[in-house]
Amino acid sequence: MAYLNENYFKLKAGYLFPEIARRVATFTSDNKEAAARLIRCGIGDVTEALPAAARTAMKAAVDELGDRTTFRGYGPEQGYSFLREALANEVYAPLGCDIAHDEIFISDGSKCDTGNILDIFGPKNRIAITDPVYPVYVDTNVMCGHTGEADDTGSYGGLVYLPCLPSNGFVPALPLEKVDLIYLCYPNNPTGATATYEQLSAWVHFARENQAIILFDAAYEAYITEPGVPRSIFEIEGARDCAIEFRSFSKHGGFTGVRCAYTVVPKDLMASSADGKRHRVHPLWSRRQSTKFNGVSYPVQRAAQALFSPEGKKEVADLITHYLGNATLLREACLAVDLQVFGGVNAPYIWVKCPDGVKSWDMFDRFLHEANVVITPGAGFGAAGEGYFRISAFNSRANAEETARRIRSMKW
Repeated sequence: MAYLNENYFKLKAGYLFPEIARRVATFTSDNKEAAARLIRCGIGDVTEALPAAARTAMKAAVDELGDRTTFRGYGPEQGYSFLREALANEVYAPLGCDIAHDEIFISDGSKCDTGNILDIFGPKNRIAITDPVYPVYVDTNVMCGHTGEADDTGSYGGLVYLPCLPSNGFVPALPLEKVDLIYLCYPNNPTGATATYEQLSAWVHFARENQAIILFDAAYEAYITEPGVPRSIFEIEGARDCAIEFRSFSKHGGFTGVRCAYTVVPKDLMASSADGKRHRVHPLWSRRQSTKFNGVSYPVQRAAQALFSPEGKKEVADLITHYLGNATLLREACLAVDLQVFGGVNAPYIWVKCPDGVKSWDMFDRFLHEANVVITPGAGFGAAGEGYFRISAFNSRANAEETARRIRSMKW
């Protein structure tokens, strides 16, 4: 007899984005005319063309594979040194972060890494989750058996929820109870908020004092426009002792379909075994990757490296400017109809408070049926997300302008 991992039975009925897809499919099936004018501002998927520098490098790498003298088979599971060195020199060195190239691990996505990292952490950990939260952090812990059952709000027993509200700028207060793993994401998905140096310094101090580890998702750091906002947890003194950072080329270089990301595990980082002994985390993650992962393809890594060429940097900057321009249009449209709006300045997401008494899934249905626009209901990001909705700025300029027009024309 084959037995199942029964933790999967604890998962709520559907992961947020498949549930959105299901509702949209039902709507478009029943409303052919409206389906033709549908604009998707829900899932955070990029829409603009891959930068030319990346395409050129990828094509050249494919040609290398077509020649026996330059052909490459399996690459290093941790990533090719040319890309890891580019990241150390072009990303971290300018920030003053002491990150060596062999502390950087190339992968096929931060979504994967934030879940896979749990492979090296045991079941005794007390997990702290921000609320609202990117659902992957929660669901992967459920799958691993780190939680109890979910209550009526979708909150799971065994997790420590850290409320992120307008009153605290969507940066949670330090927990009053013991926690071991702490998920933080800034610029934040879904709220678009950022954390200051002082706020992150407080978290680093807390983690060091409690021998906890911060799992820091910096997937949207390229969208930071305001001065004085940290782009990496490793800008904070002491973070090498207590943090892992996840980054992605998906929103930075438009690689959502190409798939390339990286995770930084400092060699100074340590965690405990059941007998209380301290062990380095870096070799465990390296072993995990070597065992369960065969690495990102050579052409993709060459394409990622090309984003740090002069041409690549300009093209990435143009992409960021485009999406932030969309965010400004959408943010201003919501403000024009007197909605309370957050984000959209240092992040490609606009976090909007629903009108009084309106639930987030009701707001989703209203946008879908009245404006033929797909948004993301805040309740899908956790109990504290109820009463809000997220609008993604990843779209064409024409669609962003039309969405802004439709928002203004809705009955508020």
